[in-house]
Amino acid sequence: MSNKRYIAIALVFGMACSGPSQKQEAVLDTPTSGKLIIAADEALRPIVEAQIAAFEGIYTQADIEAVYLPEQQAVEYMLADSAVLAVVTRTLTAGEKEQLQAGKIWPAETRVAGDALAVILNAANPDTLFTTEQLVGVLRGEQQQWKELNAASSLGDIQVVFDNARSGAVRVLKDSLAGVSALPPNCFAVNSNPEVVAHVQANPNAIGIIGVSWVSDTDDSLSQQFIRDVKIAALYSAAATDYVQPYQAYLAQKFYPLQRSVYVLSREARAGLGSGFTSFVASERGQRIVLKAGLVPATMPLRIVQLTEEAEYLTQ
Repeated sequence: MSNKRYIAIALVFGMACSGPSQKQEAVLDTPTSGKLIIAADEALRPIVEAQIAAFEGIYTQADIEAVYLPEQQAVEYMLADSAVLAVVTRTLTAGEKEQLQAGKIWPAETRVAGDALAVILNAANPDTLFTTEQLVGVLRGEQQQWKELNAASSLGDIQVVFDNARSGAVRVLKDSLAGVSALPPNCFAVNSNPEVVAHVQANPNAIGIIGVSWVSDTDDSLSQQFIRDVKIAALYSAAATDYVQPYQAYLAQKFYPLQRSVYVLSREARAGLGSGFTSFVASERGQRIVLKAGLVPATMPLRIVQLTEEAEYLTQ
């Protein structure tokens, strides 16, 4: 056999070993690397996206995909093992825990933020103040026209719009407001929080209920656009003896009536990327992102600084 033939065989063997058909080594699942699927309440999308962007910016071998769903569907998605984590505004029920434990999964629940529902109105609506009793009356169908709330109002039939029938917003309203159970026909759902804003912007008679993180980040262009497009109503607080909007300081002092918490629920069986992401969100870096987004951090100390009689701000 000639030397040329030896060389040809060597080249073919080398191409077989190092050519494009060779598989790349998979990234290991560790607290800072691997692939992770998260199911999240669509109302929490702004804060979830901010946390993922920061985490992946630091840990470049982490690939996190978020699936945004109504809250109940997000929990069910995790229970079905389609996601490792669920970011929602409630903890697991006893039945949901039993379902996981039957499969030898011991779920973890981590509170990471204080959140709230914002009540939004059309920019042309002169009514921006609501008592709890008025809101309950509207959600029970007892007040169906704006004149029943304000005799001087020139608006017509009240519409109440939510992001989704299975969203956390509907659950929080029923849990927070005594006497609210089945909603009347003038209450209906669309598909997302931005669609709620768009409907309220186009309909002077509408009241929208959205997650406050969509209108609370003063540095986010979309959040600021929403604030310009609609009005944020103030609700009467017995604790504050005044009408308050869902600002951080009022949430931190528990003055605002429609408050809720944000939890990361985990079904992870070992310390992998799910644990790493949860720890990051609860860490100082993650909590600073919560603070910047206009929510209330759950795991870092805060102090309230009053700059004027009308405005209060949170700082670390």
